[in-house]
Amino acid sequence: QVQLVESGGGLVQPGGSLRLSCVPSGRILGINDMGWYRQAPGKQRELVATIGVTGRINYADSALKGRVIISRDMARNTVYLHLSNLKPEDTAVYYCNADHVDYGVRWGQGTQVTVSS
Repeated sequence: QVQLVESGGGLVQPGGSLRLSCVPSGRILGINDMGWYRQAPGKQRELVATIGVTGRINYADSALKGRVIISRDMARNTVYLHLSNLKPEDTAVYYCNADHVDYGVRWGQGTQVTVSS
């Protein structure tokens, strides 16, 4: 199996930045695309960005576009999400997922990001 653990969330003031991390464990060999999603209170989960094993990146056409950078440590299959110029409407639980060749799409438990003064 594959487990994903997100970290790096917290309380940040408007205009601030955060770097989220997603660390897989278990059978990390076989992980293909990895991505970040977010779910704000009362809203559906939405895609933020994905990154493939070749480094190909896709940013969702969302309010975060232009303020987010996804990156990946290929050796560890660890994926990062750098958020900048955060706004109160970015408050959400941020989830990492990974598409594994044997286990399909796996999700982490999420990390809370709260943007407030």
